[in-house]
Amino acid sequence: MAGLVRKSLDTPEETRPFEAGMGKLELVSTEAGPVGRATFQPGWRWSAHVKPIAQTDSCQAPHMGYFISGRMKVVMDDGQEMEFGPGDFSVIPPGHDAWVVGDQPCVVIDWQGFADYAKR
Repeated sequence: MAGLVRKSLDTPEETRPFEAGMGKLELVSTEAGPVGRATFQPGWRWSAHVKPIAQTDSCQAPHMGYFISGRMKVVMDDGQEMEFGPGDFSVIPPGHDAWVVGDQPCVVIDWQGFADYAKR
């Protein structure tokens, strides 16, 4: 069993920028896998700002996250849709598009889907 571990997303081990300066993903690694904090700027949309990096028709990463600030709309490939905001916990399966709603950056902590997210 491992001892105590302390890491900070304020000093990430890796940072991945999104297209057109529309945000970034900051990562720290853990024995269970990476944990990430994503900051999505107003106007960010997965299909415009990550799809060119991922080269898939929709986001294929599963997400399990917590919304710190801002709002995001998620639309699944099957048409199901939901909006998330501060204090919301989310489970988002692969096969979706998403975008920031409103004029505030959306900040999300994700424990599941950021290992290969926006990785060039």
